[in-house]
Amino acid sequence: MKTFTEIFRTELEQEAAITRKMLAAVPNDKYDWQPHPKSMTIGRLVTHIAELPEWVAMAMVTDELDFAANPYEPEFATNNAQALADLEKNLANALAKLTPEQEISMDDKWVLRNGDYIIQEYTKAEVIRMSISQTIHHRAQLGVFLRLLNVPIPGSYGPSADELELQKEMMA
Repeated sequence: MKTFTEIFRTELEQEAAITRKMLAAVPNDKYDWQPHPKSMTIGRLVTHIAELPEWVAMAMVTDELDFAANPYEPEFATNNAQALADLEKNLANALAKLTPEQEISMDDKWVLRNGDYIIQEYTKAEVIRMSISQTIHHRAQLGVFLRLLNVPIPGSYGPSADELELQKEMMA
């Protein structure tokens, strides 16, 4: 039977392969583009996607994140090379912290707060699951942004419509 750490490591690596393709598809000249005033820019969205594996590492070495004590001040990616490098750095850190020795702490409590206000309480395993789910969610959001820009979408869990169309053209 596989452990949580083994399952999460495999899942992180599988999702990272898809994420790399999505980040690489972003045109470098569109990092300031946003589809709507209430939407993030592509640069902000790409930055968020690239930093999500860091939540895995954070869950393994802390018991909470307090936004009041640790204000969110990201350095936004401005191109694909930077976004992909950030993803690789954060993924490597997550995998380094997600060790068999950490298996015993998967049920430990982890708190997301803003000062005295508790936003949510999780187990460490739930934080990891949330990080992976958030990656998938925001990657799909990025796919919508790319579609609006008429950028071909790479496949995620199989070929995309763009890839299938290309295959048909090549076979014709």
